[in-house]
Amino acid sequence: MSSSLRATLPTLFALLLGYALMQVGNTLQGTLLSVRGSIEQFTPTEIGAVGAAFWGGIVIGSLYAGRVIQQVGHTRTFAALAAVAASTALFHLLVISPAVWIAARALTGFCFAGLFIVVESWLNASVTAQTRGQVLSVYGMTGLIAGIGGQMLLPAGDPYGYRLFCFVAILICLALVPTALSRATAPAHAVSDTKINLMQLYRQSPFGVVAAVLCGVTTSSFFALGPIWAQERGLDTTEIAIFMACGTLGGFATTYPLGWLSDRMDRRHVIIGASAMAAAILLALIHFVPLTVPVWLIFLYVAVFGGSVIPTYSIVTAHVNDMVKPGEFVAAAGGLLILQGVGATVGPIIAGMAMTEFGRLGLLYVVIIAQALMAIWGAYRSLQRAAPPSEKKETFVPEPSIPVGTQLEAS
Repeated sequence: MSSSLRATLPTLFALLLGYALMQVGNTLQGTLLSVRGSIEQFTPTEIGAVGAAFWGGIVIGSLYAGRVIQQVGHTRTFAALAAVAASTALFHLLVISPAVWIAARALTGFCFAGLFIVVESWLNASVTAQTRGQVLSVYGMTGLIAGIGGQMLLPAGDPYGYRLFCFVAILICLALVPTALSRATAPAHAVSDTKINLMQLYRQSPFGVVAAVLCGVTTSSFFALGPIWAQERGLDTTEIAIFMACGTLGGFATTYPLGWLSDRMDRRHVIIGASAMAAAILLALIHFVPLTVPVWLIFLYVAVFGGSVIPTYSIVTAHVNDMVKPGEFVAAAGGLLILQGVGATVGPIIAGMAMTEFGRLGLLYVVIIAQALMAIWGAYRSLQRAAPPSEKKETFVPEPSIPVGTQLEAS
């Protein structure tokens, strides 16, 4: 561990602890709303729309929350948005309506976009260029671990009751404490001055742009509707929690191995292989896994699936960074996150409609198609353009799938 990184650890610990608490609450809330929506007899399309609304709020928040931070500062913005997000979690209990839940979930997404921007910009202001990669790696892995913890809290209460919603609100409120008490100096600028040009980004990396959207479609569909698939498969509340946690745990286990591999070969080939594996796992679930199979085998399947799809976005980001100029990394990362957010917004809606039409297999059909398209597009682009030489490749860093405060270029 470098001396500069060691010197900033107390500050980093406070910020990462606040981020982890937010993610635990956020992950628990996402799964809880899916299960509770099914209990309240929402259709899969309506549940998918609730999940999609969060990502719609994330996209809007990533574009506009930075202005709030610039006007009132990081600490006040964090406190205000955390208060709104915690209150909104409880509001779901007051009005059981798909339309209200969609609006509330969109507001939650906007708030979390601002909260993530506060934490990320604060982290970036606390590290040097030499330690930034290490810090972002820890940041990304913290999010995955917190996601597992949030899923495992689901059995702590009855989804039909109010206790779990209270847990969500408490966790979000507690996230305020380490951040508010941190001695770190808030950064002067909340957002980058570099504007995002999506057309230019497509010219630089056609594969990266399309793959980012498909990554959003896949992961958001799984996390929004995976609990419903598991519930209809016959899993109880505890098994649903383990099922969802296994997906994240699989991603945690394979992120660094796949990243290491992508540093040593064409990253597109790693993504093609991972996408093909994800599609094959789901096809096997449809055709070769009977309803009477032991539940541990379902957990194993979803762990392999998560290990195939969760690291993909970080590898896509690394591939795009290989293709753009060094000064364009921030704009490229922001563009990819917006594109991923767009995919994450439409994915649960499409998957929800497919589940309404075809039952629980509809979710698997949508994800299989998304992963197959990614593999086919990657194979095609590999024939159109050679991979950059190894000496010009950026080192892989696990990227959190969160927004950056930035702006779209008008052109």
